[in-house]
Amino acid sequence: MSEKKQGKEKMTPYHSQYYAHELTKRCSSEKIEKLSQSLFNATVDMNPHQIEAALFAFRSPLSRGAILADEVGLGKTIEAALIISQLWAERKRRILIIVPTSLRKQWNRELIEKFFLSSQILETRLYNALKKQGRLSPFELDDEIAICSYHFARSKADDIRRINWDLVIIDEAHRLRNVYKKSTKIARAILEAIQSRPKVLLTATPLQNNLMELYGLAQFIDQHIFGDEVSFRSLFGRNSDLKDGHFTDLKARLRPICQRTLRRQVTEYVPYTNRLAIAQDFTPSEREQRLYDEISEYLSRDELLAMPSSQRQLITMVFRKLLASSTFAIAGTLETLVARLKTELTDLQPEKELTETVAEDFESLEEIKEEWAEEEESPTLESAEEGGADTLQIQLLKAEIGELEGYRDLAVSITENAKGQELLTALEKGFAKLAELGAARKAVIFTESRRTQAYLKLLLEEHDYQDEIVLFNGTNTDPESQQIYKEWVERYTGDDQITGSRTADMRSALVEHFRDRASILITTESGAEGINLQFASLVVNYDLPWNPQRIEQRIGRCHRYGQKHDVVVVNFLNRKNAADVRVFQLLSEKFRLFDGVFGASDEVLGAIESGVDFEKRIADIYQNCRTLQQIEEAFNTLQKELEEQISTRLADTRQKLLEHFDEEVHERLRFNREQTRQQISRLEDWLWLLTQYELDGLATFNADQYAFHLEALPDGMTEDGARCGHYQLLTRVVDRDATIHYRPGHPLAETLIERAKKRQITPHEVTFLYSQHPTKISIVENLPTKTGWLSLTQVSIEALDAEDHLVFAALTDDGKLVDQEICERLFSVAGNVGAEISVPLKCQERLMTETETSTNSIIEDVSSRNNNYFEQEMEKVDKWAEDLKESLEIELKELDVQIKSLKREARLAADLQTKLDYRRKASELEKQRHRKRRGIFEAQDEIENKRENLIAEVENRLKQTVTKKYLFTIRWNVI
Repeated sequence: MSEKKQGKEKMTPYHSQYYAHELTKRCSSEKIEKLSQSLFNATVDMNPHQIEAALFAFRSPLSRGAILADEVGLGKTIEAALIISQLWAERKRRILIIVPTSLRKQWNRELIEKFFLSSQILETRLYNALKKQGRLSPFELDDEIAICSYHFARSKADDIRRINWDLVIIDEAHRLRNVYKKSTKIARAILEAIQSRPKVLLTATPLQNNLMELYGLAQFIDQHIFGDEVSFRSLFGRNSDLKDGHFTDLKARLRPICQRTLRRQVTEYVPYTNRLAIAQDFTPSEREQRLYDEISEYLSRDELLAMPSSQRQLITMVFRKLLASSTFAIAGTLETLVARLKTELTDLQPEKELTETVAEDFESLEEIKEEWAEEEESPTLESAEEGGADTLQIQLLKAEIGELEGYRDLAVSITENAKGQELLTALEKGFAKLAELGAARKAVIFTESRRTQAYLKLLLEEHDYQDEIVLFNGTNTDPESQQIYKEWVERYTGDDQITGSRTADMRSALVEHFRDRASILITTESGAEGINLQFASLVVNYDLPWNPQRIEQRIGRCHRYGQKHDVVVVNFLNRKNAADVRVFQLLSEKFRLFDGVFGASDEVLGAIESGVDFEKRIADIYQNCRTLQQIEEAFNTLQKELEEQISTRLADTRQKLLEHFDEEVHERLRFNREQTRQQISRLEDWLWLLTQYELDGLATFNADQYAFHLEALPDGMTEDGARCGHYQLLTRVVDRDATIHYRPGHPLAETLIERAKKRQITPHEVTFLYSQHPTKISIVENLPTKTGWLSLTQVSIEALDAEDHLVFAALTDDGKLVDQEICERLFSVAGNVGAEISVPLKCQERLMTETETSTNSIIEDVSSRNNNYFEQEMEKVDKWAEDLKESLEIELKELDVQIKSLKREARLAADLQTKLDYRRKASELEKQRHRKRRGIFEAQDEIENKRENLIAEVENRLKQTVTKKYLFTIRWNVI
C-alpha cells in the first residue's frame, strides 16, 4: 500500500470550515440531504424505499408523526432506526421505543450494530435499581435510547407522560388499533402517556378487519384527523360500502400520515429467494411413547402439587414442549420438580421460583411469561409459591414425588431418541439440497431446550460432525464458546468490532465462527432474535414453537435481505401424534410459514398479531382433549376461526386506500436511489478532505482506499474519545478486520468537525488549483475572469423544520456576480492560502447585499412550503370540526327515528294503557330532542372555539426565526 503525507497544499482552513458546516447542516425534509448524517453513520446500504419512508415521517411536521406500513420483510426497523439516527445526529436524544417483549433485544442489537446507537432495555429489575440510585425518572438515560415492552410502558405510563420525548417509536402497532374500545387498557394507557409527542408507528397490517382500526391508529398520530367515533362510523364505518366521495375523503386524510410500500414494488432493489420445505417424519420408540403418554396424563390432572396454580397454564405448556423436545430435556425438568417437592416436605422455601429454575433450560420462558401477561384478557401471571407442607399434604406429596421419580427414571433410561436419529437423515437431505442449489454447507438447528442442545451436539459429534459445531444460547458458558470468544477479542483488539458489551461481543464471535469455520449452529431461542445469518441456507426446526411469530423470526435469520440462495426449512413431525399433525398443518398450510417467496402473508401476521392467543389455544387443546375425536373437533373449530380472521375481504379496500400505483412508486424510488448515491459521495469527499487537513502531521493517508493511520491524537483528545490506529471511511469498509470505522458520528470526526466550525479565520488570498484538478468542471473553467471576492454565511431558520443554509456571495473583479453552484464547485478544487488581506468597504457592502438577497429568497421558499403545510392543516381542522358537528346531527336523527317508532307503536297498540305508555315515552324523547337542539348551538360554538385555538397553535408553530452567522471572506483566484 502506497502511503504519503497529505499536507495543507491540498486544503485550506476555508475548505475545512465549509465542509464541516456542510456535514452538520440541518435540512428540510423535502430533500434527501435531511438524512445525510444518518445515511453516512449506518453500516448497512439503505434501499430506496427505506429512505423514502424515513423522509415521509419527517414530512408530517404538523401532524406529529407517521404510520410506516410497508409489507413484511421490507425493513421497517431500519426505516425507524434511520429516523432515530438522524435525530441523534441533531442532538435530539430523548427517544423511546415501545415494542413487543420478544423484539426488545432485536431492536437493541440492530441499533448498535447498524447505527452505532447505544440503547437500554428497561424492565422491572433494572428500573428499580435505577430508582434506588436516586434517578427521578429511569427513562431519562445518559446518551442511550430507552426500549421497553408494551406491558412495561403501561405500568410506567405516568413516568413516560412526564418526559418531553423527541420521538416515540411503536413497533407492531396494529396491536393498538382497537384503542377506541374501553376494554383495551394497554393501548389506552400508552396513548394517554405519549399523546402530544412525535411518534412513528410501524405495522405491516394497518387494516385487517374493519375501517375502525384505521381510526384507532390515527388517534395515536393526531386526534384531529377524524372527528369522534360516531362520525367516523357514520362516514366510513361500513367498509366496502363506502360511497365514492367518502372513500376519496378517507384516502386523502390518511395519505399525509400513512406510507406503505409493497414487496412487488421493490424487487428491482431487494431480490427475494424462495423457501423450500422438508417435513422429516419420526416415530418414537415404545418407551419414548410410554413416557409421553404417562406425563401427558399427569399434566392433564386438575390439581398438581408440583406447580403453583397461578402459573399452571404457562408451566404446563413449557413441560409439554420439553417433553416433545427430548427425553434429556424432560428428565432434567422432572428432577427439578422432585427436588422442589422434597423441599416442601421439610417446610423449606425453594431458593428460586419454579419459572426461574425451568428457564435455565427453556430460555424463552420469562419472555413468554411477559408476553402472555401483555394480552388484554389474560390474568396477570404473578410469582407465587405454595407454602410448606402440612400434615394433610404429606401423603399426597410423597405419592407425587414417587410418581415423578418413576417418570424421571424412565426418561433417564432412554439414551437414544428417534427424533435425534432422524436429525442425521434430515441433515444429509438438507446438505444435499444446498449442494444442488450451490449454497454453502451451513445449517442452523433450533431447539427450545439447552439440555436438548447439549444432546444434539454430542450426537452429531459422534457421527462425523466433529469440529463443525458451534453452540449459541443465552449464556454460552461452555469451554468451546469461551475459547471462540477469547480468540475473537484478541483478533479485534483496538477495532470497532468490540462494543464493550460481553453479551453482544460473544454473539458476534459465535456468528463469525459459524460463518468462517463451522458448518452447524445449534441454537436455542436466543438465536431467533437480532442476528443475521443470511450466509446460511438451511434452517432446521428440531423443536417447533406454537407461536407463528417466533417461527417467522427463526426462519428470518436466514431468509432475509442479502440471502443469495433459496432457504431450505426442515420441520420434524411425529405423525402418530394427532395434535402435532394438526398444528403442523395449520402452520404450513394456513400460515404458509415454510415455503414460498415471502413466508407468512400480511393477512396472516395481522390476524395472529403477537401469536400469543394462538399459542394459548394450542396449549389448551393439548391439555384438555383426550380422544382423537376431541382433538379433531377442537382443531376444526380453531381452523374455522382462523380462516375468518385471515379472510382477505378487506384486501381490495386496503389496496385502494393505502397503496399507490406502481409506476409512481418506481419513479420515486429510482430518484431516491440516485440522489442517495450522489449525496453519500459528497459526504465522503467532504469528510475525507476535512480529515486530511485537520490531521496534517498526525496521520498518514491512503487516498485510494479512503483510509488513514492515526499516529497521534489531536490536542485535547483522550483515549476515551478516540485512539490511534487504522481508520477507514465506513462507507468504504470492505474488510472489517483490524480497522476503525470512520464516520461523521465517530468521536474523532466529531472533534475535527467542531474544531473546523469554531475556527476564527481572517480574510486571505486563496488560490484554487484548477489546473491540478483530476476532472473537468465546466462552470469553473468557463468563469469569465479568474479573480474576485467571496464570502460565506450560515443562515439558520427555526420553524417547523430547523434548516441551515450555506450562502455564498461572490464577485469577479469586473463586478459580475458568481452564482451559488459555481462557488460550491470551486470548493471542490484544492487550494493554497496566500497573504492576509483587508476587504474593501465597497466590496464588503456588495457581498452583504448579495447575501441578504439570497437569504430573502430562501426565506420566501421556506415560507411558501410552510404555507402549504398551513393550508393542509387548516383543511384537516375544518374536516375535524365538520365531523364533530355531523356527530351531533346524527344523535338528533337517531332520536327522530326512535320518536317516530314509538308513535307508530302507539297507533298500532290494541289497548289505551299501552298507547299512553308509548306516547309518554315519545314525549320524553321529544323533550330530550328539544334540549339537545338547544345544546347543539352551544356545542358547535365550543367546536369553533377549539378550532380557533388549534389554528392559533398552528400559527405559533409556523413562526420563523432567522439567524445569520458570518463565516469567512476570501480573495480568490483560479489557476
